[in-house]
Amino acid sequence: MTTMTEIDTTPAVSPQQRKHSPTRRLFTVEEYCAMAELGILEEGERVELLDGEIVVMPPIGEPHEDSTDRLGSDLGYVLRGRARVRVQNSVRLDDYGLPEPDIAVVRLRDDYHRARPTPADVLLIIEVADTSLEFDREVKLARYAAAGITEVWIVNLRMRQVEGHSDPVDGTYRSRRVVTAQGRISPLAFPDVSLAVADFLLE
Repeated sequence: MTTMTEIDTTPAVSPQQRKHSPTRRLFTVEEYCAMAELGILEEGERVELLDGEIVVMPPIGEPHEDSTDRLGSDLGYVLRGRARVRVQNSVRLDDYGLPEPDIAVVRLRDDYHRARPTPADVLLIIEVADTSLEFDREVKLARYAAAGITEVWIVNLRMRQVEGHSDPVDGTYRSRRVVTAQGRISPLAFPDVSLAVADFLLE
C-alpha cells in the first residue's frame, strides 16, 4: 500500500524577506507640521493627523459652517474670561495625533502661541457632523476617548440633535446623552451655561 504525502509548495520566506515586508510609514506631529510649513500638503485641503496617518476630510457645506459659527460665537460669549474657545484649530492628542475639531473649549493659558492644547487643557470638544458623521462617531470619538478628553459633543446635522459623550474609559465613552433641537444642553465643565440647541441647529 502506497501512502501519498502532501508536499508544501509554498515558497519559503527567509528571515531577511520577512524583515523587509511592506509596512506603513507613520508621521509624527512634528513631521506633519514641517510638511505643512514646506507646502507639501496641498493648501486649503482639509487634512488631519490621526494615529500617524494623514486623513483627508470631506468638504463642509453651509449648514456645517453656520452651526460651527453660531456655536463658537455663543460659547465664546458665555465663557469669556472662563475658557478659550478655539474654532477649527488643532489639538495635540499625542505624538501621532493632531486633529482639528470644529470647536475646542480649553483652559485659559497664555502660551498657546508656543504650544497647542493637549488633552489636559481640553474641557470640551465639539464635532459638527453631516458627511463626516460616521467617521466622527467611529474613528475620532475613539481617539478622543483614548486621549482622555472629558467630554465630546457630536452635532448631528442629519437628525438635528446633539450627542454628548463623556466618562472616557479604555478608549470608549461610557456615558451618552442625546438632546434634540427642542432641548437645551450644558457642558459638564460649566453646568451653569445652558445653550438652546435650536439656536445653532437651524432648519
